[in-house]
Amino acid sequence: MAKINKPRVVKDYDKLPLDVQGQIKLTYPQGFSGSLITYINAKGKVVSALPYETDEFYYLVRMTLEEANNIVENDDDFNDDGVLRDDFALQEFEGHDDVEEDVNDIPDDMPDDEDDDMEDDV
Repeated sequence: MAKINKPRVVKDYDKLPLDVQGQIKLTYPQGFSGSLITYINAKGKVVSALPYETDEFYYLVRMTLEEANNIVENDDDFNDDGVLRDDFALQEFEGHDDVEEDVNDIPDDMPDDEDDDMEDDV
């Protein structure tokens, strides 16, 4: 299988564009906690993240297990069982954020202690 190099985006969930958050919800309708991965960042720190891939980008959405559970618990788009509501509509997010513009701001969004240097072996 040929590997396609895409720009890699490492970001916190709440700093993602709303449309990307909505797409992630559709990809993980049962919540995020069971899909977290861990990796060692460029500073040698173990980081947990939610992988998400689009046609243009490969995202690693930084979150701990506790944060993953809190996001779902406090998000009205998920029901009390932590499952995405059947009436969730992505169209309410479309057009609110420009991903290209957001990606250009990535270096400003990463604090020094969480600066991640993504390599192709992730």
